[in-house]
Amino acid sequence: MEMIINEPLPDNDACAGSLKNVLDALSVINGKWKLALILCLVQSSKRFNEIQHEITGISSRILAKELKDLELNDFVRRNVYPTTPVSIVYEATDYSRTLKNLIGELSAWGGQHREKIRQSMRKQS
Repeated sequence: MEMIINEPLPDNDACAGSLKNVLDALSVINGKWKLALILCLVQSSKRFNEIQHEITGISSRILAKELKDLELNDFVRRNVYPTTPVSIVYEATDYSRTLKNLIGELSAWGGQHREKIRQSMRKQS
């Protein structure tokens, strides 16, 4: 795992400001499903059932709630088409694409962490 070494620690004011920023970000993208939903919709626009099929394990109720939250925070756009029956398609907004680097970093860290745990389990057996 790559570690950042010899970086000076931030002073108290910088640390407090950074903590506020992190807490703000986490309050918007918290939970098990939000980043997965954004990632799913960045790939292509989808209907509700397509999203539910792609993200296994999410219930209809939770999916509806998470999509509503993401829409309120401008990460997802809900498009309603006047067909019979009505078609609703969800798509990622340009704002959701600002999370690209964050998602990439989380993915890289998650892979490193999974490997670290795997190696730790091998040592124990």
